[in-house]
Amino acid sequence: MDEKRQFARILFATGAKLQQDDKVWNTNILDLSLNGALVDEPDAFSPSNAAIILSFTLQGSDIEVQMETSLTHHKAGHLGLKCLHIDVDSISHLRRMIELNTGDSAMLNRELELFVEAHEKA
Repeated sequence: MDEKRQFARILFATGAKLQQDDKVWNTNILDLSLNGALVDEPDAFSPSNAAIILSFTLQGSDIEVQMETSLTHHKAGHLGLKCLHIDVDSISHLRRMIELNTGDSAMLNRELELFVEAHEKA
């Protein structure tokens, strides 16, 4: 099978919140990348076509990471979320977390360039 991912993923188990319009669900993040996340499907999950806000607090701090996402897949009790927008502070914290977990800052710099290019076109 060909690997289609352009962004390194890290295993990252933590609680998170999904918000869409006036609906809020609690979930758990399974893995993260600069371009999205895989999360557990929350109970009573019933999304619309609107963007989904994923937010979580970094363990041992009061730093909240937040990204606007779209649902790319929904299967086997998991949701694949693609990042549509993320603020500078959140992407800086996310980048640092991935760098600490992969140990490869050169790869992350390439991925950040890909991320910026992809989101400038959108």
